[in-house]
Amino acid sequence: MLDFKQKTVMLDGGMGTMLQQAGVPMGKVPEALNITHAEAVIDIHRQYIAAGSDIIYANTFSANRYKLSYSDYGVEELVTAGVKNAKKAAADCGKDTAVALDVGPIGELMEPNGGLKYEDAYDMFKEMMAAGEKAGADLIVIETSTDLLEMKAAVLAARENTSLPVFSTMTFEKNGRTFTGVTVEAAALTLTGLGVDAIGINCSLGPDEIYPLAEKLVAWTPLPVIIKANAGLPNLNSGGYDISPEQFASQMEKYMDLGVNIIGGCCGTTPEYIRQMKAMTERLAEAGRIGRRPEYVRRAAVCSSTQVVEIDGVRVIGERINPTGKKLFKEALLNHNIGYILAQGISQVDAGAHILDVNVGLPKMDEAALMVEVIKELQGVVDVPLQIDSSNAEVIESGLRVYNGKPIVNSVNGETAVMEKILPLVKKYGAAVVGLTLDEKGIPLMAEERYAVAERIVRTAERYGIPKEDVYIDCLTLTASAQQKEVVETLKAMQLVKSRLGVKTVLGVSNISFGLPNRGYVNGAFVT
Repeated sequence: MLDFKQKTVMLDGGMGTMLQQAGVPMGKVPEALNITHAEAVIDIHRQYIAAGSDIIYANTFSANRYKLSYSDYGVEELVTAGVKNAKKAAADCGKDTAVALDVGPIGELMEPNGGLKYEDAYDMFKEMMAAGEKAGADLIVIETSTDLLEMKAAVLAARENTSLPVFSTMTFEKNGRTFTGVTVEAAALTLTGLGVDAIGINCSLGPDEIYPLAEKLVAWTPLPVIIKANAGLPNLNSGGYDISPEQFASQMEKYMDLGVNIIGGCCGTTPEYIRQMKAMTERLAEAGRIGRRPEYVRRAAVCSSTQVVEIDGVRVIGERINPTGKKLFKEALLNHNIGYILAQGISQVDAGAHILDVNVGLPKMDEAALMVEVIKELQGVVDVPLQIDSSNAEVIESGLRVYNGKPIVNSVNGETAVMEKILPLVKKYGAAVVGLTLDEKGIPLMAEERYAVAERIVRTAERYGIPKEDVYIDCLTLTASAQQKEVVETLKAMQLVKSRLGVKTVLGVSNISFGLPNRGYVNGAFVT
């Protein structure tokens, strides 16, 4: 497989542009041309390989079940034909060119903005991914996505049903957001956590317009970065695009100084654009001007699809979405009163909460199904990150699958059995996690003992591949009215965790005043 981590990798250019130039009838879906006009498709692939492409995208962008409902062909039929055509072109050219299964959006908006359910999107992507690997694709490229949750469904479908490398690229507007409001930083956090092999930006904009977005992306991910820009904007007078191949290559040159190493072209680009970029990269390589990426600095941060919250100061987690000790909330859950739950979320955000904890556990209820429903509905009305809170690993995973962004999992503790259940889920879905300083023996009384549990959690998380920036240790606030001495031990334990482990901490501050009058004063003194 091509080394896409160390060297400069050249992708191909636009497929639609070339099909139009070839004069073939586009029909109901361009992917049908893989069968009806296979030689035209193969010839386009050959032209890109001759121009210098190391990876070519199979003509499979729209070959999903939803878009093919109007076609005379099925998913596996068109995906297989598309991959085989690209493979034949590579063989004809006698080059070791990699073939990517090209996967675009389903074509319908996801919930809550549209009618496409996450589970249905996953199934449609799974069908494409399985067919692509079976046909012999070398990697999977999921591109031109504007919805982070749809991209997540596609990434999980690829990861869980194939063994192929996965590239993911989203398309942004000049304001730094996608059509659905996703930010570059949120995409980077989420997709890096999900374990894609490379991440990037394609379509919508030209190289100059994408550049400031690429600067953000490079700062927010350690992964190889992909840029596949448009040839500017369509020119209504000439019928072409407004950036020439020479101009395009010149504008792409600054990406080499940024350390971007996977480049190609999108709408409006042709083999000549690839040829010019290939010459540019070879010239810079000879001059020793291919830049190195700046050193990546990990951040403690979580996000929804539209808002990133860095844990670089005091952040407030609202914990009103929890039935414990709340009669009205219990009744809302029992009566399936989702509106009441959403109102609790909105009121907390209005009061200044940066993150919302979500716990819907009640006996004799389908907690997993309810967690999924509440997360979906809550993310439709608030844009802050969520903390998925349950003692049941299956419930946590159900919530993680449909969460749009990078959440926090609440929680794990020092018990080996608990860590073995929860930490693999945190790693798989790229979440952060709260670590409670207790184990099968209960809550230790002394600070050093709590620190020992914290260290065990952090070290175990690191063994699972979870960076310490994603572990937030809770040294556990006990009630001052009953355990006055332990209040000081909590503070000591926090100092030990900060100084020795260098991780972030989280604390249920208001527990300190349980059962006492003037709780606000007690809470304020403790947090200070």
